[in-house]
Amino acid sequence: MYSLNIKGRLIEINTPLIMGILNLTEDSFYDGGKFFAADDALRQIDKIVQEGADIIDIGASTTKPGSKISHPNNEIEKLSGIIEYITQQYPEILISIDTYHHEVADFCINAGAHIINDISGGLIDEKIFSIAAQHQVPIILMHIQGTPETMQIQPTYNNLIQEVIQQLNHQINKAIAAGVKDIIIDPGFGFGKTLSQNFELFNQLNTFQLLGKPLLVGISRKSMIWKTLETTPQDALTGTIALNMLALKYGANILRVHDVKEAVETVKIHKALKPNK
Repeated sequence: MYSLNIKGRLIEINTPLIMGILNLTEDSFYDGGKFFAADDALRQIDKIVQEGADIIDIGASTTKPGSKISHPNNEIEKLSGIIEYITQQYPEILISIDTYHHEVADFCINAGAHIINDISGGLIDEKIFSIAAQHQVPIILMHIQGTPETMQIQPTYNNLIQEVIQQLNHQINKAIAAGVKDIIIDPGFGFGKTLSQNFELFNQLNTFQLLGKPLLVGISRKSMIWKTLETTPQDALTGTIALNMLALKYGANILRVHDVKEAVETVKIHKALKPNK
C-alpha cells in the first residue's frame, strides 16, 4: 500500500485511484476543442466529479505527437479560472496539473492544485523538481523518448523495459535530490513507443514495481488501442476498459482516463475479483 503526503494531507492508496482527464486545448488527440470554452470545461468538471473521480488532471497544452513546446503564459491564462472553480465547488477532490513548465506548476499549486503531472519526467524543465519540493506536493514522472515534437519519429530501443526503467530511476533520483518526497511513475504509453513497443511495455507492467513507487497507467483511447482495433479514438472505449482491467491486475495504482464512470466500475469489479485478505 502506498500513501501520498499532499501539503500535509495524507492520501492512502488502499484502492486504485481514478484520474479524470480535462483537456483545455483545441487539438488534443481525442477530445480537442470539446472543453476549450470555459462553460464546457466547467460542465465537464461537474461530470468528472459526479462520476466518482478521485483526481482531476488538467492540461492546457497538447502533447500529442508532433506538437511543439508550449509557452507557460498561455497555459496559465487557460488554467487560472478553472482551478478556482474546482477548489470552491469541490474542495475535497485532488487537482493534478499536466505541465512540464515549472512556472505553470508553481502558479497552479499556489492557486490550489495538489499534484504535478510532468510528461517529460523533468527532462524538459528540471526546475519543476524544486517546485514540487518547495510546495510539498507529489510529482508524476512519465517516461518519454525525445519531446512531443520528435517522440514518434522512429522510436528505437536496444532493451525497451530496461531503458524505460533506467530513465525513470534516474529522474526519480534527481527529484529526491531536489527534496521531493512523493513520486508517482508513468511508463508513458504512446510517448516515444511504437505500437508493438507499447504492448511489450504493457506486458511488463509488473516490472515497474521494482522502482517502489505508485504506478499510474494512462492508456485511455490511445492509438495502441484504436489502431489495433482498426477504428478511431472515439470508438476505443471497449479496448480501454479491457486494458484498464489488465493494468489493475498488473499493479496499477492510478488509472488516468477520459471515461470516469467506466473506470470506476472497472475498479469495483477488480476489487470484487480480488477481495482483501
